[in-house]
Amino acid sequence: MNLSQLRPPAGQKHKKQRVGQGMGTGRGKYSGRGAKGAKSVSGYSRMRGFEGGQMPLHRRLPKRGFTNIFRKEYTIVNVGRLETLEGDTFGPENLLELGIIHKMKDGLKILGSGELTRKISVQAHVFSKSASDKIQAAGGAVEVLGASKK
Repeated sequence: MNLSQLRPPAGQKHKKQRVGQGMGTGRGKYSGRGAKGAKSVSGYSRMRGFEGGQMPLHRRLPKRGFTNIFRKEYTIVNVGRLETLEGDTFGPENLLELGIIHKMKDGLKILGSGELTRKISVQAHVFSKSASDKIQAAGGAVEVLGASKK
């Protein structure tokens, strides 16, 4: 076998059809686009969601609700999760290093789910009332960090 003798299987390769090359080619005059209409002209692009002139689904469905563009989305950690960690001081950078949180969104929020039996010091942007009560009841300290990033 010689590399110069290699050929693709019969029927695999096709000659590219060239359109608009005259009437004798089989694809002349309108080049397979038909006469007139939006799709016959160059530069045509169909609108996303176009349904052939029928009212598109995204316009037929009712629009409801409200999206607050100023909403802050916090990364949350529960008090019970802090109980399982080693150490006695926790902040956003510390929790990122430990892998407890993966991405700091608009700040860190501590929630009060779970039990806390030891004294810990926690730094976060926001605390729920139950979380701060549990931390302080266990003898720990709560420190609210300044303005959240953004």
